Amino acid sequence: MLSATIITRNEERNIERCLNSLIGVADEIVVVDSHSTDSTAEICRRYGCKVTERDFTGYGSQRQYAAGLASAPYVLSIDADEVLSEELRRNIIRLKADGFSHRMYCFRVVSYVCGVPVAHSGMHPAVETRLFDKRYASWDLLDVGERLTYAGGIEPQLIEGDMLHFRCSEIGELHFKELRHAELRGRLMAAAGIDAPAPFRWLRAASAFLKCHLRDGAILDGSTGHDIAVTRYRATLHAYATASRLKRRNK
Repeated sequence: MLSATIITRNEERNIERCLNSLIGVADEIVVVDSHSTDSTAEICRRYGCKVTERDFTGYGSQRQYAAGLASAPYVLSIDADEVLSEELRRNIIRLKADGFSHRMYCFRVVSYVCGVPVAHSGMHPAVETRLFDKRYASWDLLDVGERLTYAGGIEPQLIEGDMLHFRCSEIGELHFKELRHAELRGRLMAAAGIDAPAPFRWLRAASAFLKCHLRDGAILDGSTGHDIAVTRYRATLHAYATASRLKRRNK
């Protein structure tokens, strides 16, 4: 048996695509929804998902809470804007039929921005561990940048096939998501006492823009890469502005 877990908030534009890719793969779909104001929860219930409403407490703790609700020992963690490719679907179904022989499985995650696959820009395809035996792994409790943790002796087995991450259908959606993440980073910065005067914030934002172009190769992704670099610039400014605002409030 395999449980899929999804954390959601206002994902009515994406969730059906995700759920359709899980048909025949997951025996149970657990959705932890952060009080969506659109039809996300309704759509999930229509697909037979087990929907639980919960205040958002950070990505790590939200994912771990969802894993804790799963009935099966093996859990597939997927986001509402992600989809299993047909090859990955077939291979997971085969593994499940044979009985999972490893505690952890990984596969490639490919990002799409406005329908275009991204090869660089800090969003290059990466192998991630997303299918695991929850008795031997857990999500760390970081608000953002969360990771699955497990014993050092465990080596995840690679599954052929891709998970497709559709980050946005228009660039404004990507800006919104990155600013939301920046808000969380700003809170962490404030808690750690990190701040910077306005001129240094602009310099660090400009540095983030240049690093995205030069170090992360956004220049090779053309106009899409440029848009991503602009998003990094704005997100960096927003994170520092959030940290400064919270520090002033707490004084």
